[in-house]
Amino acid sequence: MTIDPSARVADGAQLGEDVQIGPWCIVDAGVRLGDGCILDSMVKVTGDTELGPECHLHHGAVIGTSPQDLKYRGAVAPVRVGARSVFREYSTVNMPTAEGELTQIGSDCLIMAYAHVAHNCVLGDHVILANSVNLAGHIEIGDYAIIGGVTPVHQFVKIGAHSIIGGGSRVPTDVAPYVKAAGSPIKVFGVNTIGLQRRGFSEETQQVLKRVYRIFFRSPLLKDQALAQIRAELPDIPEVRVFTEFVERSERGLAR
Repeated sequence: MTIDPSARVADGAQLGEDVQIGPWCIVDAGVRLGDGCILDSMVKVTGDTELGPECHLHHGAVIGTSPQDLKYRGAVAPVRVGARSVFREYSTVNMPTAEGELTQIGSDCLIMAYAHVAHNCVLGDHVILANSVNLAGHIEIGDYAIIGGVTPVHQFVKIGAHSIIGGGSRVPTDVAPYVKAAGSPIKVFGVNTIGLQRRGFSEETQQVLKRVYRIFFRSPLLKDQALAQIRAELPDIPEVRVFTEFVERSERGLAR
């Protein structure tokens, strides 16, 4: 374990093995850092925050501070981060608004410089937020989703697994799994074929997802009609179920 003499680590903090804490960092009581975590310099970790093994917080990152929510009344609620996630310069993560709630970021995520994860957000594994992405509260993001830089996302929006959103977009509605989307307001532009190929999806599965896309986004069918046709005509594989269940859970409407 290495702790720079200028760092302030409270007595109540729990540090795993081989943790490195650089100059002028602040680690408050109640924080738990997993084995091999690295805090570069001027990092602050506070509140009921737990980082999994081998997370890396670059200069100026701040995790676990109070939410930017007028309903907040001082509760200390948990922030949980999985293993090997990286937080670049000046990225920020807020705790939830009330007791019994959670802000959660999965494993192997990359939160780039100046990105903000607000209260009550839940991010899956392998999520990438590019520079200056701004998430409002209560957002859900599925595994392997990528959001391009300087993109604001409205509160309560859901973004599906394996989707990709182009930089400079504005996201006021839900974005379905497996699709490419961009624009202000957001629109979908086909299946995220390159992403699916890189992650080892079979050619057969990709072809099924393209048929799902054509039925749901390119036919004149209403939502329930499109879902019924997808279930009737396409194989009952996990990827189809992920898509249909996401659509049924959508409350803000889907980018079309």
